Amino acid sequence: MTKTSQFRQSNTDPVFSRLAISTLIIALFVTFGLTKAAGAVEIQKVTSEKGIEAWLVEDHTVPIIALNFSFEGGSAQDPEGKEGLTRLLAATMDEGAGDLESEAFQTRMEELAISISFSTGKDRFYGSLRTLTPTLDEATGLLAMAVNEPRFDAEAVERMQTQLSARARRNESDPDSIAGRSLAVSMFASHPYARSTLGTDETINGLSPADLSAHHARLIARNGLTIGVVGAIDAQRLKSLLDEVFAPLAETGELVAVSDLEPEFGKQIHQELPVPQTTILVGLPGLKRDDPDYQAAYVMNHILGAGTFTSWMYQEVREKRGLSYGASTSLSPYRHAGLLIGSAATKADRAGETVDVMLDQFRRMASDGPSEEELNSAKQFITGSYPLRFDSSGKIARQLVALQNADLGIDYFDRRNSEIEAVTLEDVQRVAKRLLAEKQPTIVTVGPKQS
Repeated sequence: MTKTSQFRQSNTDPVFSRLAISTLIIALFVTFGLTKAAGAVEIQKVTSEKGIEAWLVEDHTVPIIALNFSFEGGSAQDPEGKEGLTRLLAATMDEGAGDLESEAFQTRMEELAISISFSTGKDRFYGSLRTLTPTLDEATGLLAMAVNEPRFDAEAVERMQTQLSARARRNESDPDSIAGRSLAVSMFASHPYARSTLGTDETINGLSPADLSAHHARLIARNGLTIGVVGAIDAQRLKSLLDEVFAPLAETGELVAVSDLEPEFGKQIHQELPVPQTTILVGLPGLKRDDPDYQAAYVMNHILGAGTFTSWMYQEVREKRGLSYGASTSLSPYRHAGLLIGSAATKADRAGETVDVMLDQFRRMASDGPSEEELNSAKQFITGSYPLRFDSSGKIARQLVALQNADLGIDYFDRRNSEIEAVTLEDVQRVAKRLLAEKQPTIVTVGPKQS
């Protein structure tokens, strides 16, 4: 029995078909999360006999293990004309591996309450394992096969192509998807970031098992591999797991160099679509994660549009004027570029007014900045909510991988809140002027014909 696309692509803890096992796993994850939230997260750096490195948070409170990993190179590695190749790779690596065809592989995972999944971003390819300790040996073997020996059988590949191409066709009439693609193309031009991670109906269906096998060989390699492990496993047992799963991989892949870029701004784009509302995206410069101003920008963005009910965007767009159910901003720190994106959806006849109000908030942040009270409130919320990132073993494992990918250091959990506390009003004002002052945003609207 094959798993559904929702189960396969989920990055959250799985819901298994057997109710008793499901209830146990959920209870264990909750218990683990509450335990770790109560104390400090202690990270060990573990290196296997064959040189595979992982960061480990060991905790034997409950018999469960979460392992997350990533490889350098994501959908930006898709060749032109083969958009969606990395996404299809993620969908098929657990659709049969080694001597197990798709149905046998999925059945084995279900019987043992094991979850293995893969996904991709622009810059990296991700994988995860969730298992109980009594089935760790079996889970390790299945993961090793999925990582090293995916089958890419024609029937399984075709089935995944059908699912992904159906999603791509739906996206062609989805306002959010249209707006996101338009913004990416307008800002990234001919750079690989402009290409759709999912691909199109045409490109997805043009891919073959041979394409997947070759792409797997180029992408899935030890160089650039990052691993985070959380749960009831000690360093010695982890070393053997690392060697079994990852040591057989080639040392280096064949990645195509992706260049840094300065996104293009200052465009206004309207995509006509017969829907009741108009979707709005506003693109402005952001920061890459290694920028010294990133924490100040993070605090600024919280005040501007990420702080939900308290943010300027929410207050001005929704609370004071009732233009939208919500308006927000977010930082997008890619490896080769950084963006600050504002978003909202509103009645078509009020789209222009909504855009004007949103732009006013960007200008206000650049010229005036927040008050000391707003800054202190933002920092208090950001530091106080940080433990929510550690309320399950899966979240912690993902955080361990993210820290390594951003080269933030093994002590980042300990110093992160102090970095936020150290942000001053002058820091926020400086970064606001740097990102927003005299900048011409790119504005994308998707909705009914403009009058």
